[in-house]
Amino acid sequence: MEKTEEYHIPVLLKQSVNGLNIQPGGIYVDVTFGGGGHSREILSRMDSTAHLYSFDQDADAEQNILTTEGEGKRFVDDPRFTFVRSNFRYLKNWMRYYGVEHIDGLLGDLGVSSHHFDDESRGFSFRFDAPLDMRMNKRAGTTAADIVNTATESQLADIFYLYGELRSARRIAATIVKTRTDKPILTTSDFLNTVEPLFRREREKKDMAKVFQALRIEVNHEMSALKEMLAAATELLRPGGRLSVITYHSLEDRIVKNMMKTGNAEGKTVQDFYGRIESPFALVNNKVITPDNEEQARNPRSRSAKLRIAEKK
Repeated sequence: MEKTEEYHIPVLLKQSVNGLNIQPGGIYVDVTFGGGGHSREILSRMDSTAHLYSFDQDADAEQNILTTEGEGKRFVDDPRFTFVRSNFRYLKNWMRYYGVEHIDGLLGDLGVSSHHFDDESRGFSFRFDAPLDMRMNKRAGTTAADIVNTATESQLADIFYLYGELRSARRIAATIVKTRTDKPILTTSDFLNTVEPLFRREREKKDMAKVFQALRIEVNHEMSALKEMLAAATELLRPGGRLSVITYHSLEDRIVKNMMKTGNAEGKTVQDFYGRIESPFALVNNKVITPDNEEQARNPRSRSAKLRIAEKK
């Protein structure tokens, strides 16, 4: 691998890093290192006294700290850079480990790396026949196959309804349970053959994408991890520090929007004596930032991206 773009094309690159408002001597965090595109851009704007901590739980992503791009140096050779091989839900613990009490900005690109969708062996895409895995961290325990073959019908229905927003969630769950009694569902093809007949042909690909999304979210505990990370970021950010987050589906976007507007993931409002909503953040962009037509044409996977930026009060 010679170029990080082969791993993942960074989405809304300039806009999201602009949102950090990088200052001399600041401490910044990229909680989704991936191919290193956003981290490299952040480093290019930092002075010699600033520092960047980049998180990723995937061993494949960790290999990208050894790559170079153009005339740039390897991440691992930059004294301003620290890679943290961990889920970003442990942000607060790791910052404490490194003796960091406050940060000046945090960037998160919550989408799944193109690498994961394109890696035939990881089971993230229904385009390839592979073990039904979907773990971002291959050191973690539960796979998508484990869930599909052991969860109750009610649990499966909840997963597909809550995380895939599928109205046919109960029907999908019932079909899976009926199929697995005869033969375990172990590969993406097994799973595809089980649920594909349930979808109308004109919506087949969209609905299959939702089913795979729901399983992936459950396998990686994505919603709970996001809530924990945002709560930690809210606590760690110093006044004037920025939160710059890119989302790709309504579930995670709702959590980010709620956190920025109300200070909690549920969106529960607390009003002061004058009826004003109290929040630890001030919105930098009231309207979400989305990729322009040129970026969408260059990188079709950016089409659903939404960028929200907020500043700690």
